[in-house]
Amino acid sequence: MQLLRRLPRALARVVAIAMGMLVYFLYPRLRRVGMRNLELCFPEKSLAERKRILCGVYVSLGRQLAEVPRFPDYTAENVGRIADYEGLENFLAAERRGKGVLFLTAHMGGWEIGSLAHSIYGHPLHAVMRPLDNPYLDRLTRFLRTCHGNWVIDKNEFARGVLGALRRGETVGVLMDTNMTQSEGIFVDFFGRPACTTTSIARLALRTGAEIVPAFTVWDAKAGKYHIHFEPSVEPTQTGDLEVDVAATTAECNRVLERMIRRYPDQWLWVHRRWKTRPPGEPSLY
Repeated sequence: MQLLRRLPRALARVVAIAMGMLVYFLYPRLRRVGMRNLELCFPEKSLAERKRILCGVYVSLGRQLAEVPRFPDYTAENVGRIADYEGLENFLAAERRGKGVLFLTAHMGGWEIGSLAHSIYGHPLHAVMRPLDNPYLDRLTRFLRTCHGNWVIDKNEFARGVLGALRRGETVGVLMDTNMTQSEGIFVDFFGRPACTTTSIARLALRTGAEIVPAFTVWDAKAGKYHIHFEPSVEPTQTGDLEVDVAATTAECNRVLERMIRRYPDQWLWVHRRWKTRPPGEPSLY
């Protein structure tokens, strides 16, 4: 990490991307998971196209890695070199309503960079984090995520921490694109297949009135920087039947994620077994 921080920025990016590609070649299990996911989601694409997308994922991870050690060095004066806004008015409108904001987001592009830059631009947020097994990495990760004013909510304090933040009208980022167990989520479509999905965003929005704002940090090769992209708020379904409303709102959130992933397929983390949990009686997809 310190080596990347000491290198010139352009060289650090080249080195970090090379590191990402090394991981691609050294971990065939991750390659197999990624290719299987791409086969499930893009059956119309050729094998060569899927391989190109998967290679792009490792390039994207390396690109983000090059910036992470520099997080403490960024300021309001220079953060524009790595990230600017698209659709900021959507976030500001949601924030003004005073009920709190839930960022509907995913492991896409520069998700860590987006939360960092947003805090430097004057909008700190809460990030939910599972404590890491390695205490050194846990301390380092917490420092990098909070060094410009963001806060961390431990996963085991999720309900209390998030509800408190929303009651204060603050912002909470939720990564909604990971597989859940059957006790943790519900099955809603994602790329045309049932995917066990967290209902946390839907339940929190319906309970508190918080705004659900899709937020993604995507790389723009022409601009040579990331764009923190905000979309208009997702309106929760409200029929009066809580479980029906939760399921419908969660399904709509998945549709938003899918739309963004289809736009930027080489920036999403395909190597996660997103469809691991299956409905009762269905065979494993992996």
